[in-house]
Amino acid sequence: MQNKKNETVRMDMLSGNLLRKIIVFALPLIASGILQQSFNAIDVAVVGRFSSSQALAAVGSNGVIISIMINLFIGISIGANVVIANYIGRNNEKGIRKSIGTVAAIALISGLLLMVMGITLARPILEWMNTPDDVIDLATLYLRIFFLGMPFMMIYNFGAAVMRSMGDTRRPFYSLVVSGIVNTLLNLLLVIRFGMSVEGVAIATVVANIINASFIIYWLTREDDPYKLNIRKIRLSMPELKKMLQIGVPAGLQGMVFSTANIFIQSAINQYGSDAIAGSAAALNYEVYCYFIVSAFCQAAVAFISQNYGAGKYDRCRQAFRICMWLSVITCGFANVMITWQDSFFIGIFSSSPEVLHFASIRLHYVLLLQFIASSYEISGSAMRGLGYSMTPTILTIFGTCVLRLLWVYTVNERLHDFKILLCIYPISWIVTGSAVYIAYRIVQRKVFSEHDRKV
Repeated sequence: MQNKKNETVRMDMLSGNLLRKIIVFALPLIASGILQQSFNAIDVAVVGRFSSSQALAAVGSNGVIISIMINLFIGISIGANVVIANYIGRNNEKGIRKSIGTVAAIALISGLLLMVMGITLARPILEWMNTPDDVIDLATLYLRIFFLGMPFMMIYNFGAAVMRSMGDTRRPFYSLVVSGIVNTLLNLLLVIRFGMSVEGVAIATVVANIINASFIIYWLTREDDPYKLNIRKIRLSMPELKKMLQIGVPAGLQGMVFSTANIFIQSAINQYGSDAIAGSAAALNYEVYCYFIVSAFCQAAVAFISQNYGAGKYDRCRQAFRICMWLSVITCGFANVMITWQDSFFIGIFSSSPEVLHFASIRLHYVLLLQFIASSYEISGSAMRGLGYSMTPTILTIFGTCVLRLLWVYTVNERLHDFKILLCIYPISWIVTGSAVYIAYRIVQRKVFSEHDRKV
């Protein structure tokens, strides 16, 4: 009975209608991403409404710091997804078992490492970012409590990567529904009823991460072979670890460097004061929400292309790329336009301050409205990683976005010192990077598939 139940949540990626299956695969990921980001968004909304603008800035400005510290390991989880999906495509059960044990070990090690680093480095990083004096103490407190839950966050993220590799995106979504409700209720209870500030919303987020990890462990330990997580067999398998790192480390480094560039931009934003920080943080929530649309189709591209590449079904790889690209552009673009169109309503959820609303509206119109352009390099890069090429999109993205953004901050922004001009670098960098990575994907695709095409 349990085996049949588990089979119903997995997906056959090697046959059938790709458009329908990619949509079914991606929808729970979009919903999951929105719910996961809601942990932070609800934190921002609660402190913005029931605490102070300094508390709002303290919570909202920490996103880039959290990202830079966890992105390496999130990248490695992408590598795990690719490796396991490829083994599934080749029907290599031994490889699947070893990979799952390796993933579990990485999750535990990375979670503990991030917890120690986050608690230790919170204040030095905030000081380096020129965080205002009226914000830094609250921001430090929030970060240190937040990172106490990092082991549980890593367990969830790596466990969810295992499930995605076998086509299961529904159960991770179910766990986020439960933890999201708990997070919301705890936020309201701790901040409104008990008068806490940033520490209340941080505690609620940690509890939500514990719930997510518990669900993931429960499900994976009850899977049927070869997908079952055996607690006694959690250990690093060096061949599988090497494969995961070859794909995952470049992806993680890309995320880290990307977030580092955003830290410099955040540092520039900090110079405009706490209202600009709060407004930018409120608008950023919607950028992250819309990015999860792109991310969902990125993960679909990785999973479908990895499995079909392992099975030698190259035509389905090509088709999966095209479908993921168009779905990402269309759905993200629609969301970008709708939120920007109703900017007063959406920003009003987080703050009623006219100054905060002013800066938030600028960010929506200069950044969010054109965010769909990022699909060009995100989907192309994911497709290359699904084919085993991870370093190429990493290098191009680092130069096309990160280096370009840093140059902009220290040249154009320094000379003009205008909030609008500062934000213009986002769409500019998306266009440059998207063009480069898409061209690289076309070259890699021809190289990988040419031998197969000649045989056919």
